[in-house]
Amino acid sequence: MPPPATSFLIPTSFLMLIALTTMQLLLAAGDSIPTTLDGPSKPSTRRFDPSLRRGSDDLPIDHPRLRKRNVSSDLPEQIALALSTPSSMWVSWVTGDAVVGKDVKPLDPTLVSSEVWYGKEKGKYPLKKKGNATVYSQLYPFDGLLNYTSGIIHHVLIDGLEPETKYYYRCGDSSIPAMSEEISFVTLPLPSKDSYPHRIAFVGDLGLTSNTTTTIDHLMDNDPSLVVIVGDLTYANQYRTTGGKGASCFSCSFPDAPIRETYQPRWDAWGRFMKPLTSKVPTMVIEGNHEIEPQGSGVTFKSYSERFAVPATESGSNSNFYYSFDAGGVHFVMLGAYVDYNQTGAQYAWLKEDLSKVDRSVTPWLVATMHPPWYNSYSSHYQEFECMRQEMEELLYQHRVDIIFAGHVHAYERMNRIYNYTLDPCGAVYITIGDGGNIEKVDVDFADDPGKCPSPGDNVPEIGGSCPLNFTSGPAKDKFCWDRQPDWSAFRESSFGHGILEVMNSTHALWTWHRNQDVYKDDSYGDQIYIVRQPNLCISPATWREAGGRRETSGRENRFSSPSFPIFIWIFLVFGIL
Repeated sequence: MPPPATSFLIPTSFLMLIALTTMQLLLAAGDSIPTTLDGPSKPSTRRFDPSLRRGSDDLPIDHPRLRKRNVSSDLPEQIALALSTPSSMWVSWVTGDAVVGKDVKPLDPTLVSSEVWYGKEKGKYPLKKKGNATVYSQLYPFDGLLNYTSGIIHHVLIDGLEPETKYYYRCGDSSIPAMSEEISFVTLPLPSKDSYPHRIAFVGDLGLTSNTTTTIDHLMDNDPSLVVIVGDLTYANQYRTTGGKGASCFSCSFPDAPIRETYQPRWDAWGRFMKPLTSKVPTMVIEGNHEIEPQGSGVTFKSYSERFAVPATESGSNSNFYYSFDAGGVHFVMLGAYVDYNQTGAQYAWLKEDLSKVDRSVTPWLVATMHPPWYNSYSSHYQEFECMRQEMEELLYQHRVDIIFAGHVHAYERMNRIYNYTLDPCGAVYITIGDGGNIEKVDVDFADDPGKCPSPGDNVPEIGGSCPLNFTSGPAKDKFCWDRQPDWSAFRESSFGHGILEVMNSTHALWTWHRNQDVYKDDSYGDQIYIVRQPNLCISPATWREAGGRRETSGRENRFSSPSFPIFIWIFLVFGIL
């Protein structure tokens, strides 16, 4: 009998060191992937490819991926997962039949149970949890408009989950019985500077078009372990105006309606469409302007508020419109642009408190998301949320937020590190990804194109004030728009797609923009860059512990400088790697 094989464990920190030094060697050797350490990139634009269509039509409501498949209305549909805490997960689904018409009567959510059975072995569910159920209505007391009342929406919190573990689950009501098929998911790693989700997918402004189909199929092929949607989910409020069999001119068809109808069955269709992804991968959302959906009584955001479970209470927020969560060594703050964001308001107070609690030695990466971008060089929505930037940007900068994702503009744009319209190596990397596939088509006009600069009064948000400004320095001094691509705009192009963030370690993350037009091309993408943190250079109160109490005295004199390469060669030599 042969002797037992000798085994040993290599410390995680040592493996991370090897990964980091290897990456530095590749970069130093001229690897083709750029890095933010190279300094502010020269602004680059890839114009819209005229061989492509700028958009596509809405999928019809009876499309196979949208229509209800369950024979029994008691069976769960629209199943979705969302993170709660590092050891707990929300499971949500819908049962019963929604009703559309002049007179609608809500279902009774107390007549059905909300249960989740789960465990670590296929077909075995030793753990069971119960939750709550609700219904909502979208009402328009005007002739010609359709009222709506939802199916029964269930939310169950399952807890005691182990990190990086595969679980199998079923949801529904066992007393009927009406339980779903078995589905599985894998939990994320615990917060740690050495542990990160496999891949984090980012997408925005989805809708339900043929382009949306390509986006989601492509995203699923990239096998994310977490999905973040930066607002404008269904475009249900556009369906009666531009989509499907709706009216091409809403005000023409309904001249007496003082409000635009939002066609709520599109929410149910979207939930069914997304279920192959959301039932297996935790998906985090934030509201956009298309989620406002005002009712005749003035109620807003009803669909968003009732359909999605988010960790608001868990993160100390008193509102589903803004919250935070951890995903391994990444701390996310999800910001609401359509509620009060002023420094005197509740959201700002919550954000200040939340950021003050972030321990960058445990969650080194700090990522923020919101629906509208603060930095944007397209004509569409240009400077629309300048008020929000003026209120909140300084706080995010003080805490050295690394990346800020937004949607709203239906195109892709990545900024150089920036703060207050000034290139700054300690500023955040802003990325706009509002081109998931919605019916409003991609944006192709830039504010710096001749004749394309909007007037200061053109882009006013649905909620909140307007604060247009002229630049006070640089090439655009005293002007509302630049006459060329701004220095802070690193790369922009008009294309549908999604992004993937792969966090390698506490300082390096690979960002890749995946375009729909490249879906059939192997290893093809629209944009790619290593986003690199420099905690020793960019010291703040929140990063003091992470940097071991060492404060750089050179400060901004070393703008966009890279760590000295010989140090990494020395590390290799010490450990006998070279």
